[in-house]
Amino acid sequence: MAELPAPEAPANPACCSGRFTISTLIGAEEGGKAPYGAAEAAGYDSAHPTNLSSSTLYLRTFGYNTIDVVPAYEHYAESKGAGDAGKGRPSLADLHSILKPDASRLHRPVYEPQQSNGLPDGVPEEEMGEDHKAPLEEPVRFGWIKGVMIRCMLNIWGVILYLRLPWITAQAGIALTWLIILMSVTVTTITGLSISAISTNGKVKSGGTYFLISRSLGPELGGSIGLIFAFANAVAVAMHTVGFAETVRDLLQEYNSLIVDPTNDIRIIGVVTVTVLLGISLAGMEWEAKAQVLFFLVILVSFINYLVGTVIPATAEKQAKGFFSYRADIFAQNFVPNWRGPEGTFFGLFSIFFPSATGILAGANISGDLKDPAVAIPKGTLMAIFWTTVSYLVISATIGACVVRDASGSLNDTIGAGSVGCEGLACGYGWNFTECAQKQSCRYGLSNYYQSMSMVSGFGPLITAGIFGATLSSALACLVSAPKVFQCLCKDQLYPLIGFFGKGYGKNDEPIRGYMLTYVIAVGFILIAELNSIAPIISNFFLCSYALINFSCFHASITNSPGWRPSFRYYSKWAALFGAAVSIVIMFLLTWWAALIAFGIVIFLLGYVLYKKPDVNWGSSVQASSYNMALNYSVGLSEVDEHVKNYRPQCLVLTGPPNFRPALVDFVGTFTKNLSLMICGNVLIGPRKQKMPESRLMSDGHTKWLIKRKIKAFYTDVVAEDLRSGVQILIQASGLGKMRPNILALGYKRNWQTAHPQTMEDYVGILHDAFDFKYGVCLMRMKEGLDVSRVMQAHVDPDALVAGQQASTVFQTGQGKKTIDIYWLFDDGGLTLLIPYLLGRKKRWGKCKIRVFVGGQINRMDEERKAIVSLLSKFRLGFHEVHILPDINQDPRPEHIKRFDDLIAPFRLNDGFKDEAAVNEMRHDCPWKISDEEVNKNRAKSLRQVRLNEILLDYSRDAALIAITLPIGRKGRCPSSLYMAWLETLSQDLRPPVILTRGNQENVLTFYCQ
Repeated sequence: MAELPAPEAPANPACCSGRFTISTLIGAEEGGKAPYGAAEAAGYDSAHPTNLSSSTLYLRTFGYNTIDVVPAYEHYAESKGAGDAGKGRPSLADLHSILKPDASRLHRPVYEPQQSNGLPDGVPEEEMGEDHKAPLEEPVRFGWIKGVMIRCMLNIWGVILYLRLPWITAQAGIALTWLIILMSVTVTTITGLSISAISTNGKVKSGGTYFLISRSLGPELGGSIGLIFAFANAVAVAMHTVGFAETVRDLLQEYNSLIVDPTNDIRIIGVVTVTVLLGISLAGMEWEAKAQVLFFLVILVSFINYLVGTVIPATAEKQAKGFFSYRADIFAQNFVPNWRGPEGTFFGLFSIFFPSATGILAGANISGDLKDPAVAIPKGTLMAIFWTTVSYLVISATIGACVVRDASGSLNDTIGAGSVGCEGLACGYGWNFTECAQKQSCRYGLSNYYQSMSMVSGFGPLITAGIFGATLSSALACLVSAPKVFQCLCKDQLYPLIGFFGKGYGKNDEPIRGYMLTYVIAVGFILIAELNSIAPIISNFFLCSYALINFSCFHASITNSPGWRPSFRYYSKWAALFGAAVSIVIMFLLTWWAALIAFGIVIFLLGYVLYKKPDVNWGSSVQASSYNMALNYSVGLSEVDEHVKNYRPQCLVLTGPPNFRPALVDFVGTFTKNLSLMICGNVLIGPRKQKMPESRLMSDGHTKWLIKRKIKAFYTDVVAEDLRSGVQILIQASGLGKMRPNILALGYKRNWQTAHPQTMEDYVGILHDAFDFKYGVCLMRMKEGLDVSRVMQAHVDPDALVAGQQASTVFQTGQGKKTIDIYWLFDDGGLTLLIPYLLGRKKRWGKCKIRVFVGGQINRMDEERKAIVSLLSKFRLGFHEVHILPDINQDPRPEHIKRFDDLIAPFRLNDGFKDEAAVNEMRHDCPWKISDEEVNKNRAKSLRQVRLNEILLDYSRDAALIAITLPIGRKGRCPSSLYMAWLETLSQDLRPPVILTRGNQENVLTFYCQ
């Protein structure tokens, strides 16, 4: 790379304050002369700054005059495809192409100063907003503590911590309670590790769980889980709010201060509460975060209050309720399980506790509001799991060491030392709870009193405040998460009728409409005032999300995609797979019918997206897996020996631009769909430098056209000096391993009589090339022609437009009860039979009756027919109507013979009266000319084509399709013009499409089992 050092003494350093852009038009003329004038050179000199270490020029080019630039952030921002050119990065053509001086081109200096936009260097303008004159206020962004850890901890802590964990400890014992906690945390920890890996594999935007899953597994699974996860969060708002309302209702009931009645009080309190929470959310993320911090402090104070209460000597009232401070014998007794009631099983208690371990996605759900999601999500989520796990374990162990399982609560149950008839640990502490324990009527103790934590604590109302903080913080977190996730889903437009809710407002792009929708859903479920049947479904939806997150991590890992490079390394693909499997198992252990509902909804939404096929490209692991599977199967296929039973017609179709010959594409696509390989080949004729940009520009468009037309085919093009050379390249290079074409399909050259003779010579040469490379040939002719490019390029000819419509639709409509006529005149290995058979299996051609015509002698018609019927039955093709053509060897009518002679007359060499030297020179200059000798030697074959055309007109005038064996002209013996005359004569005046087929003389059909 030639570099010009920057001038040491710039003329005008002041002009360097703006940004510099690369000019791709710079080049040096021969002899080293600059391509721009002295004035421009002076301007270039003046554009170099004095302080290179702080200038844009120095930062981008090390201070030298070169088109190449150093790596920069903006070169990679918002890149979508592997071939995307980075912003500001020169293309390959800029770096290595020969740039010739051209007076019509405007040459500019390498770095052209532009007016500064006030942005710091290295920051893309696109990311700073559209209006640089009035920059928007910086949106609120959170770090890992406030944005993720606190939010996750608040969502994990809930009512179960305060009201059910002591009861679970009494039932399962401290040991099994710890096992339940650790099993639950194992699932959430594995999921947290998977979230950490996915969130550090590239820039994470808003959308939370939906964004992570959809960008990893694709829109199909991502869209379905995003929709149900957003709905589950909306219902969870109601669930947590009702939990709060029930606690308030109980307090009112305790003091005989009910508003209306117990049920309506829950509704009133719940609606008022969720309205207040909505106001906090609408006030902005900053106010919502402050409220979460307040709730967090309240819960911490309640924990401290509880721990302090465990070391305070128990009063008589507390002892009557079973609290005796820390005792080793109480710990030992509560260490083992004591199952009671219908829920007294390990998995029964596990199903009750597990929802209290969920909530780890609260931080990821606001990924768009984090300063650095790649750092905040892993760190905050894992720390939240750790500290909440510690809190669960500590509370279980401490309360199990202080409180007995059964207590009466009566101060009259004290006993003196040495009393008889007393059973249980309380006897040693001066209390006799034997009677209520035997009658199972104890109201207090770990097994009976849900408010044990409040009873143990130093100040009971603080535990109630903790319950309020846990429920309200969880409700607020869900109220924020649901609209954020739903907004991202709406913007992706995977589902209809939801785009309205994707609009954001303000500096934080707040989903106001999403908030209102979540509020309406929450109020609707709050009015039910009984969510016992809905809570399991919510838990299952969350577990479904965990399963998909873990599977996303596993799937991305096993694909070995180079794009899977998470900066978080502390994960395992097998642990992720285990986490996914365990999440699914837990779903069915919790509530099997709710799990079935969740899976049913996911499958329905998945099927919808699969059917609609949204036009998105997120580089998902499913795409990487598709490549892996294709690669592995293709390599594995190379080890499989070919067998005639496994023969498939793999077609290289010379379509040119596929949309120019839709009938040819539709025909081949019909019998290869879901069966075999189809490659649409296009030869771009011209200079390589001129045609390569066209190839890159048009390739994707042709592929999309094929997809839109539902043709399962590949598109490829080559640049060549002429058509035949390009086709030779395609024939030799198309395909991969055993998935290589074995049939060349092309259209009939209609203009062979008027076109330049060399194009006719090349056309016939292409057929010979195909046979040389052991290809079969399938040549298609339609009366109205195949090429509709004239219709697409110039909409002025009504006749051409109609013809184009007919050519493009004949293979896309049902053919009714017409016939497919096969003229199996010569044995080519069976390809002439196989293609119509495959066509007849398709729905549009299924009602057509297939007739087989073969040549024969009039005195052996019955024997020959029986032989062909027997052969066809062994092939199991289902062809039962066989016709013998005894008149195939009759002489054609004289007028048809004359028409053929007139057809070849312009191409006759007429060498009968010329000397040998003149004839040889003419043959060298015009190899397509037909000599008198060649006319005579091929006379019988020529008359056969004339006669066959008469037979086709007699028998198959109204057929849906005619398939006939393609005649072969020997190289060196049959000039191209004579061969084209054969094809013209054979297929002229026929209304149905004519398919001239010739296999490579190797069997494609067999009636053997091995």
